[in-house]
Amino acid sequence: MLDIFRGLKNLVKVSHVKTDSIVFRLHYSITVMILMSFSLIITTRQYVGNPIDCVHTKDIPEDVLNTHCWIQSTYTLKSLFLKKQGVSVPYPGIGNSDGDPSDKKHYKYYQWVCFCLFFQAILFYTPRWLWKSWEGGKIHALIMDLDIGICSEAEKKQKKKLLLDYLWENLRYHNWWAYRYYVCELLALINVIGQMFLMNRFFDGEFMTFGLDVIDYMETDQEDRMDPMIYIFPRMTKCTFFKYGSSGEVEKHDAICILPLNVVNEKIYIFLWFWFILLTLLTLLTLIYRVVIIFSPRMRVYLFRMRFRLVRRDAIEIIVRRSKMGDWFLLYLLGENIDTVIFRDVVQDLANRLGHNQHHRVPGLKGEIQDA
Repeated sequence: MLDIFRGLKNLVKVSHVKTDSIVFRLHYSITVMILMSFSLIITTRQYVGNPIDCVHTKDIPEDVLNTHCWIQSTYTLKSLFLKKQGVSVPYPGIGNSDGDPSDKKHYKYYQWVCFCLFFQAILFYTPRWLWKSWEGGKIHALIMDLDIGICSEAEKKQKKKLLLDYLWENLRYHNWWAYRYYVCELLALINVIGQMFLMNRFFDGEFMTFGLDVIDYMETDQEDRMDPMIYIFPRMTKCTFFKYGSSGEVEKHDAICILPLNVVNEKIYIFLWFWFILLTLLTLLTLIYRVVIIFSPRMRVYLFRMRFRLVRRDAIEIIVRRSKMGDWFLLYLLGENIDTVIFRDVVQDLANRLGHNQHHRVPGLKGEIQDA
């Protein structure tokens, strides 16, 4: 089991080259690892051991009844969840059905939890896979081991010149590249919100307010409220088994089934509810931050100055004024990966070139005169 988790850690290992934001990494690294771990835990508990135990009669073999109730699903009675346990009912939701089919709450999800969690992990990794293919290793190619900063002066000078030449010759050509990353962040937000609705459908409309219901239940008198965790993830349910009697009549056998796996399921999904809410809020704030960056050059100058304090303010202002948002985004990512002193020199040299050519033709303008 430990070997499996070690392999899982390698699967979502983050590269030392940073090509995205911390919030984006939470989606494809931490969340994927969490979901895959939960899927493995549930799979182990479900297929190694007994995921369901039903109280049976001698007329029905134990394995047959357990398998039947696991496959066909079980149910509880909604009207009996508010009854006092040990007085009116043996357990919340368990009792005489009185033949009312609308009072039954069926549970069919538990066979699919491990597969659903695995599918969710794939969905969380999809925006990362998309950005990885779109990014194309550009940042890794441009840093040319300048993140180490320990190399000969001649080699360092040559690599800085290559990087500067690329930035100069491809100035104003990086907008589409940057916007594709922003699309991936938007897809990450759509994914986490969509997964909330997916799980809400998975649990018959009970998941959207699950976390709030649990908080309310913990803060109020428990005798006055129904435990939402037991309502969605019951530990004990009912199951009906039909068979032919000795004379050919159909016999109905009522069984009580214990679902020990739901003790794990409820902890998993209460954690996922709060984790997804946190991810949604963080990603929403990140996208608002992206919109501000796109429409506010002054904010780009401020953020660049705050992050890279070695770079002079006038150099940053020249670059932001005479380039596009995509160039700023590329430079920001390069600054995250390159040695700070080397990055300062590259940015200063680029600003000097732009300053000296502010009344001349600039690469990327196709013959037009670039004004300040």
